[in-house]
Amino acid sequence: MRNPNRPAGILSDPARRQPNRTSHLMEFTMSKYRKHLPQLKDQLFMTDGGLETTLIFHNHIDLPYFAAFDLLKDAEGTAILERYYADYAEMARSRGIGLVLEAPTWRANADWAAKLGYDAVTLADANRKAISLMLRIRDAYETPQTRIVISGCLGPRGDGYAPSAMMTAAEAQAYHAPQIATFAQTDADMVAAFTMNYVEEAIGMVVAAKACGMPVAISFTLETDGRLPSGDSLQQAIARTDDASGTYPAYYMINCAHPSHFDAVLQDGGAWRQRIRGLRANASRRSHAELDESINLDDGNPAELGLEYKALQAKLPRMTVVGGCCGTDHRHVEAICHALQG
Repeated sequence: MRNPNRPAGILSDPARRQPNRTSHLMEFTMSKYRKHLPQLKDQLFMTDGGLETTLIFHNHIDLPYFAAFDLLKDAEGTAILERYYADYAEMARSRGIGLVLEAPTWRANADWAAKLGYDAVTLADANRKAISLMLRIRDAYETPQTRIVISGCLGPRGDGYAPSAMMTAAEAQAYHAPQIATFAQTDADMVAAFTMNYVEEAIGMVVAAKACGMPVAISFTLETDGRLPSGDSLQQAIARTDDASGTYPAYYMINCAHPSHFDAVLQDGGAWRQRIRGLRANASRRSHAELDESINLDDGNPAELGLEYKALQAKLPRMTVVGGCCGTDHRHVEAICHALQG
């Protein structure tokens, strides 16, 4: 997957875009796609696989709390992340499809970062470094056929598998606003929240993004019965979030669940499925509880997963952003893209 002719020194490029601080609040002129996200059209966009599981099980990196952003603290860790994302950028370019680069910031919010010794200042700096890395990769790999969208990745305050540390929507807005505001002050095109397992936190994130003028995608995680861990149905979660925010999310996604877990809930039909544009499924059919207790990686069958994505196209007619979650890597994403491109 690696291109030996790729220009060296991407990471050492000292160029850093500076925001136009005279522009509208939280709106900066250097953002390339913030006003017109290209994945909202019909072109296929891919994203990466399971970043954290790849780093832990394939790269054998100690990753406390699944906090990939902590690797940005030194040159060695940053280089590891650069190689990871460059493989996907090369894949997208070779296939002539778009790419959504999700920054390695799923755990880069206050509670999780505090466990690693970050304060508000050093945490904001880590989030900015993550976007700078994404920008440098875009500069190296984007082509007219492979447009690269840069997304500030958000994660839950509590556990990704369970609705812990539950907040009201207002509390969630206040909690996640600093990270979203930091992304808004960079050249990130959007933000995306993953493994959302109860609706109030998702609503708070959307309202915070709206206040910053940032497009936002919300990705819900589902249990083996196709419902959120909170018990809400996927349809209810999307409807409640849209109703509370004036339909502000650019689109919705599903992540951290195997297609067999939610296939049945999509069979009922309904216009609400038009709001789902993205899918980042697990390679494993195991439940969240089983995955949480497992010490081994279940990477499933990449070719089979690709065919399952293909089968879901009829039920998710607006699906344009595809990638993987726990247990997936470049093999799975390549198989998915191969199946969808025919």
